[in-house]
Amino acid sequence: MRYRVAFTARAEKELEALPRQVQQRIARWLMLLSDDPRREGTKKLEGLGELRRVHASKDYVIVYAIRDKQVLVLIVRVAHRKDAYRGL
Repeated sequence: MRYRVAFTARAEKELEALPRQVQQRIARWLMLLSDDPRREGTKKLEGLGELRRVHASKDYVIVYAIRDKQVLVLIVRVAHRKDAYRGL
């Protein structure tokens, strides 16, 4: 079953502000997450409920939530690793 990928308004703005090359890497990860959001390389964030993360590159992180009932991967943050966890 393939999951639908949706963005919060904040995550969408963050993605649009990134360089094109980073956006392409993130797009590849989004395709992988739509196939299997719990795939190897992802990690559940301790103390943050349902949130998970994956490093899309050395410096950029995708923070997301899985909504199984809605078959949805909700992208919460797309940010540099130093900023990704602030304000969650």
